[in-house]
Amino acid sequence: MDAEIFYVLVGSVVVAAIARWRGWPAPLLVTVAALAASFLPFAPDLEIDGHLLLNLVLPPLLYSAALDVSFVGFRRSLPQIRRLGIWLVLLTAIAVGLVAWWILPSLTLPGALLLGAIVAPPDAVSAAAIGRKLGLPRRIMTVLSGESLINDATSLTLYRVFAAILAGATLTVWDGIGQFLLAVGVGVAVGLVFGIGLHQLRMRIDDAVVIGTFGLLAPFGAYAIAEHLLGSGVLAVVAMGLYVGFNAPRTDYTTRQQETPLWLSADLLLESFVFAYIGLQFPRVLADLGDESVGRILLLSGAVLLVVLVVRPLYIYPANGWANHLDRRRLARMDRGIASGEFEKRKDRSRHWRQYSAEELRTQIVRERMAGLQLTWKDNAVISWAGMRGVVTLATALAAADLATLGSEASHAIVVVAFVVTVGTLLLQGLTLPMLIRGLGIESDVDEAEDERALAAVKEKSREAGKTYLAEKRVEWEAKHGSVDLGVFDAFTKRMTRVEKDTDQAQEVEDAVARPSYDDLVALSKGWLQVRREILLAERDAGNLDEELMRELMIAMDAEELALDTRGATRSQGRV
Repeated sequence: MDAEIFYVLVGSVVVAAIARWRGWPAPLLVTVAALAASFLPFAPDLEIDGHLLLNLVLPPLLYSAALDVSFVGFRRSLPQIRRLGIWLVLLTAIAVGLVAWWILPSLTLPGALLLGAIVAPPDAVSAAAIGRKLGLPRRIMTVLSGESLINDATSLTLYRVFAAILAGATLTVWDGIGQFLLAVGVGVAVGLVFGIGLHQLRMRIDDAVVIGTFGLLAPFGAYAIAEHLLGSGVLAVVAMGLYVGFNAPRTDYTTRQQETPLWLSADLLLESFVFAYIGLQFPRVLADLGDESVGRILLLSGAVLLVVLVVRPLYIYPANGWANHLDRRRLARMDRGIASGEFEKRKDRSRHWRQYSAEELRTQIVRERMAGLQLTWKDNAVISWAGMRGVVTLATALAAADLATLGSEASHAIVVVAFVVTVGTLLLQGLTLPMLIRGLGIESDVDEAEDERALAAVKEKSREAGKTYLAEKRVEWEAKHGSVDLGVFDAFTKRMTRVEKDTDQAQEVEDAVARPSYDDLVALSKGWLQVRREILLAERDAGNLDEELMRELMIAMDAEELALDTRGATRSQGRV
């Protein structure tokens, strides 16, 4: 078994590397290659417990995804994310359960609903990979990524409820709601505790290797403890990842440079293995079909696949339209309140709202709460078709097959249906999603225009902050060096008055002055970098700068600081 897992890991990474080289969606190519390999006589026969697969693969993948999600964008898109990650999962589980119960009564209603919970949550790994490759606007990517972070929690909570009913427990609707609220509350609380603790370690320990190791362990700890306390391990990992990712720019740059390639490599390894494992399950699925009920199970698989494909767009368009209608009514009431002066009176009763004028508050609410108005019918078409299933569906199906309360036919049916839905959506939707995106002509031109405006505003604020910073430092340098030539400030001023480039500041400044000392110049350069970072964080927190763009600018600044430290190290060793 150990050798077989190693062979699968190596083979899947090789196929994924070829896909990345050719610009193809790696999850799809790995799945197809594994499906083809499953027919070979020497194909590895892997059988991993579903619970073990979830516990080993899900925490790091969720944490890595949460690190990359814009918390500001996640918060703004929360209405759409909540509709998809909670209500759509619930609706899909019920629809699939009723259809499955009608086609295969031996499942029983709780068993059919258990199957619905298993196939309900999409896995946005492949959708996100395709979207990034084709340049989908961030508003769509944020919704897809955010949905994938919370829908697993809804699905796994439903799974636990229906599994308990199958085991003989008597649960009411209110009991199910209570379990869900408990899972959310405990999961988020545990995740925040882990997130705050990890962030404090990142702020206080300057060893990037140690911090990276703690970062690898923390998702497993948060997931396990939250599940032990009857909370959602998924939400614990997501909450921790969002908190750490949001505060990552405040840590030392070496930590960011260490963890980025670390998590990229972990993602590639785990995702490749998971999709290869999905494809290699084909022989087991064939064995589970048997002879007696093959026709009904295949009919059930096709019907469930059709349901999960159809329910998503049938829900998304009406739900989005109704939400937009409510948002417009809310905005119209606000406008009437502003015109009559009533809103001003209500605003003054709130300590948070009091600091804004009525028009400023209206603008802020439109920006933060009316984000759903930004999604066009084309955007919703892409979101509707990006419903590929993945590791959670297959792993929970394998875990459900071991439930003693399920009959043999029901266990086989659940595994076969989960496999057909997972592979079917990966191939059908995954292969056609790029054509849909190109056919609709969805591009990120709006993002680029907004980025240019945000960059211009940030550069202007950087110049103003730079003048203040240099004025303060000039006074300090005059007190420290007396008559030393201060032409260094002229060089920095010239740098601030033109478009900023990723150059070695210390080298540029050093050539412009008879230096007081190289260390002083480096300190001045690092101070200027810190000023620019603080401006980026302030603009991000105020909602004026997209978090993804802020991270790109941070990467450039980290490279500048690395160049400063590298050159300083070589100077100290006498190499330059």
